[in-house]
Amino acid sequence: MADEKDQLGLREPGHDLHLEHEDATIRYLHWIIRFAVKILAILMVMVIVWGLGDVIFVLYQRVTEPPFMLLQISDLLATFGSFLAVLIAIEIFVNISMYLSTNVIPVRLVVATALMAIARKVIIFDYDQITPPYIYGTAAVVLALGITYWLITKRS
Repeated sequence: MADEKDQLGLREPGHDLHLEHEDATIRYLHWIIRFAVKILAILMVMVIVWGLGDVIFVLYQRVTEPPFMLLQISDLLATFGSFLAVLIAIEIFVNISMYLSTNVIPVRLVVATALMAIARKVIIFDYDQITPPYIYGTAAVVLALGITYWLITKRS
């Protein structure tokens, strides 16, 4: 089981929050952190449901406005952005769930979620409104996250 978790990038030394620690204070602090993470999981599910409702509402609103049943490119980009925001929220929930079930930070999944978030940003760029330095900065972030993900997966 430990080998499988190592291969999935779930088990990382020094990131465990065991509730069996020998120091009572540390055990109590770990319990508080785990409780906070559970609250974050509940809140993230609420955000996902709210985001889903927002996607449905925005899509309905855009399709029912004249011209009926037609979407402009800007409408499509806004819809894609909303969909991807909900998918990113789901990925964050998965991160939280994995953290609760394994007591470790799933670094590979966190980096993959960050890649998804920056990809969402690139997809919804309005190139008429952004400056070249912003594009270069975003490219640098994509490159850094891509290299990081490659290095993490190469390690497995």
